Amino acid sequence: MNPFLILMTSTTLLSALDYPESRKDDTEDVLHGVTVSDPYRWLEDDNSEETKAWVKAQNKVTEAYLGQLTNREEIRDRLTAIWNYERTGLPSEYGGKWFFSYNSGLLNQPLLKVMESLDGEPRTLLDPNTLSDDGTVSLGSYVPSEDGKLLAYSISRGGSDWREIYVRDVATGEDLEDKLNWVKFSPISWAKDGSGFYYSRYDEPAEGEAMTQTNENQKMCFHRLGTPQEEDLIIYERPDQPRWGIRGGVSEGGKYLLINISEGTDPKNRFFYRPIDSDEVIELLPEPDARYEFVGNVGRQFYFLTDLDAPRLRLIAIDIEKPERAHWKEVIPEGDHLLEDVSMVGGQLIAAYLQDAKSAITAFDLEGKKIREVELPGIGSVGGFSGRSDDEATFYRFTSFTDPGAIYRYDISSGESSLWKDSDVAFAGDDYETKQYFATSKDGTKVPFFLIHKKGLKQDGSHRTLLYGYGGFNISLTPGFSISRAVWLERGGVLAVANLRGGGEYGSEWHQAGTRLQKQNVFDDFIAIAEWLVAENYTSEEKLAIQGGSNGGLLVGACLTQRPELFGAALPAVGVLDMLRFHKFTIGWAWEKDYGSAENPEEFEALLRYSPYHNLKDGTTYPATMVTTADHDDRVVPAHSFKFAARLQEYQASDGPPVLIRIDTSAGHGAGTALSKVINRVADEWAFLESEL
Repeated sequence: MNPFLILMTSTTLLSALDYPESRKDDTEDVLHGVTVSDPYRWLEDDNSEETKAWVKAQNKVTEAYLGQLTNREEIRDRLTAIWNYERTGLPSEYGGKWFFSYNSGLLNQPLLKVMESLDGEPRTLLDPNTLSDDGTVSLGSYVPSEDGKLLAYSISRGGSDWREIYVRDVATGEDLEDKLNWVKFSPISWAKDGSGFYYSRYDEPAEGEAMTQTNENQKMCFHRLGTPQEEDLIIYERPDQPRWGIRGGVSEGGKYLLINISEGTDPKNRFFYRPIDSDEVIELLPEPDARYEFVGNVGRQFYFLTDLDAPRLRLIAIDIEKPERAHWKEVIPEGDHLLEDVSMVGGQLIAAYLQDAKSAITAFDLEGKKIREVELPGIGSVGGFSGRSDDEATFYRFTSFTDPGAIYRYDISSGESSLWKDSDVAFAGDDYETKQYFATSKDGTKVPFFLIHKKGLKQDGSHRTLLYGYGGFNISLTPGFSISRAVWLERGGVLAVANLRGGGEYGSEWHQAGTRLQKQNVFDDFIAIAEWLVAENYTSEEKLAIQGGSNGGLLVGACLTQRPELFGAALPAVGVLDMLRFHKFTIGWAWEKDYGSAENPEEFEALLRYSPYHNLKDGTTYPATMVTTADHDDRVVPAHSFKFAARLQEYQASDGPPVLIRIDTSAGHGAGTALSKVINRVADEWAFLESEL
């Protein structure tokens, strides 16, 4: 049967969808005396033939629907054209050589380039596009040895979080025999003599469980070049603490091995170290009473960025020979704005502040005396300012919502910035304006958001508007350029980017106000911004779409179930949508620090009240929705999206708008996705929104 009955009018494409059958069973759980139905649990097994058939059938319906949209190819062509520009990463120097990423335009994966001098001729050191036929093998991290002669690098296959580590000779471009497996969420840090490197790994999963295994018992290891991984030395492990994340590396001077201990996504951590010539691990900060981010050391003085007694963070120094708190020294005190990051470079401390989600940079000496405020090209976001203690210059990138930005060389002594690499994008950014507003949330909290649109826009309620948010895990949303959003703006859309509680924009208190029993604040903030956009006549409920990915997918799912009448369309991507079972898959247990746990009776009640999968109601008219996920997502497993889509299709009112699920293949949670796949997905999303709004 043709799944569509199509009626074309001048402005609207209407369709009655014949959704694939989603079998229901009688699976139930009794949690804290409450019976919870889970009829689509069978979809959690993404390797079963029944689930594979369901995925194939859903994709067939989705593709047939999207294939009818006349704007789809036009949008894809424009995305392809505007994405075809040179993109260069920040350069870093090792042994006199300069390393940076580079994409000439439409390569699925960026190249890794190397130059013998900063103004030299670059050559390609590594091309991930040659590692697969479809561009789905991506370069993860890369770290040259101190002398620049060797490169340790990791790759991901099909978007998986699992990494394989290899070593390449920089002069010849040939790989050595070394290969390491079962690496995830790990830095790579070379020994000062280049004999090997430190990394963190998990035990090898049982056969067939790499996508679903609960990631516990991480251990920090040392790999000596030329030896098999089975002989790697275990530097630190804690079998008695299976949920400790154990990661670290070598201090700049090579005297200390640094060990950072985290638990889940909690910003609070422990910090240990070991003299490089000793086997004794010293627990410098043994209690996770605050966030301690190691910035660098000058001899025995260890500098840490911390939120201890400072929600907006401060910088302290600890003398490791006198580690008692009475001897701690405050270097940069807490200020009026969030101290987002500090780097130690060229004998100075470069402090990055967030002022209402906009970047500001200040340079200090090592005692905390202010040297200067760094003049930036405008209002936007800055990344970079990394380097070593003897560097004379560093690099940073500046960008905004309407400006792809550029890379600047910053002279540390003079404070002068000079353009190193510009971006030439076929987008008329000057035709658009960005403003910041504040909406009042349900409890009276003022919540900031950015609004971007064409200059001279009439506030007549007629504009398709996309509201994007995240609101979790202490992550800040700051101004940044996006090709996909540029095309949305070009086609007359309005863009709103929300800075919700749960994020990190105003420090630890702002983050905590959107976690666990207070998670509803995040959804209230998002809804308040949506109501503001309608009240101020930028848009209407019928023309307002919401979008978010991962934790942002939860945000979209919760808001469309709580206020379905407020939105015309929704795009929940790779979302956490079953809040009672997220902790049972891969790294999901780590999110309990933000979400709480269904094992706790009080937190169970809070989770059940907003869990998107469990709060759908039969016969409700929900907004047009396209759920997106990927078959290789081993962070937020696709079962969340499968189950949510199946139930949303079941419960959608008979005359309601479409509910689709788009399941990508050979892709994961997002990082490293082939550019061709990104372009296809965005074209589908924008075509869907334009059709439904």
